[in-house]
Amino acid sequence: MKKMPIFSPAVQQAQQNGAALVALESAVITHGLPRPENLQLARALEQEVVACDAVPATIAMMGGALHVGLTAEQLEVLANQDADRKISVRDFGIAAAQGLTGGTTVAATLAAAHQAGISVFATGGIGGVHRGYALDVSADLPELGRRPLVVVCAGAKAILDLPATREMLETQGVPVIGYGTDEFPAFYSSSSGLKVDVRCDSPQEIARIALAHWNMGMNSALLVVQPPPAEVAMAPDLMEAIISQALEEANQAAVHGAEVTPFLLRRVSELSGGESLRANLALLRNNARLAAAIAVNLNRLATSGA
Repeated sequence: MKKMPIFSPAVQQAQQNGAALVALESAVITHGLPRPENLQLARALEQEVVACDAVPATIAMMGGALHVGLTAEQLEVLANQDADRKISVRDFGIAAAQGLTGGTTVAATLAAAHQAGISVFATGGIGGVHRGYALDVSADLPELGRRPLVVVCAGAKAILDLPATREMLETQGVPVIGYGTDEFPAFYSSSSGLKVDVRCDSPQEIARIALAHWNMGMNSALLVVQPPPAEVAMAPDLMEAIISQALEEANQAAVHGAEVTPFLLRRVSELSGGESLRANLALLRNNARLAAAIAVNLNRLATSGA
């Protein structure tokens, strides 16, 4: 028998009332930030969504069950205990069978949100193709190619091979929409030198494109990218120098596999004197606001049949 997600009371009520919903990942809570910043951020992201008249649905595995939407108590438990595992799409069965608790990655959140009927998802940056390892490709990319959601982010994580990641998005049939920008952001920085497929300057315009995309029979996600807020955006040259040093340190320390990204993100934060963390927190909140506005407009257009 198929095991269904557990919906929080708030998500259940939103579904019954036809309210706009925004999915939020939880790997950033369990693996992306130190305590207590992780819980503070999780609460702040949900508050940003609520302030824009949408309902947040933070997704996580807890005790082997997939939860779509967490209560305040569950969010606190998730943030304050050591996760058993970071949950990607390959890990759902393992986590369910072994009763594990963990935060969901972009790929896993995409899959769970789609199963739950949620059409908009906010995150920080997607995964992609790792530098120097063309075969090391994040599960985020194929999931984006087969899950019909609007995904709001600040581009791909800057530690990745951004040109290769941009090419893979095209291969997966994922339209890249720049919100208020003609350029694919580099996560911490506004500029990467890479172009988007189309620029939009309003959430309503994005919602119209999303509905048209899916009504044409396309089943891929739409990736909406917006730069980090100007007051925290970092200079591309500075970030590239910091990332290059962090990559060299990872090679010297023989860091491999799933440990590479956490290592690099931690060292980038240390080498930038915490400025990259400040940018990360600000862009996450910014993305949650935009995702909520898109969800409200998407809901309105779908309801009106416009």
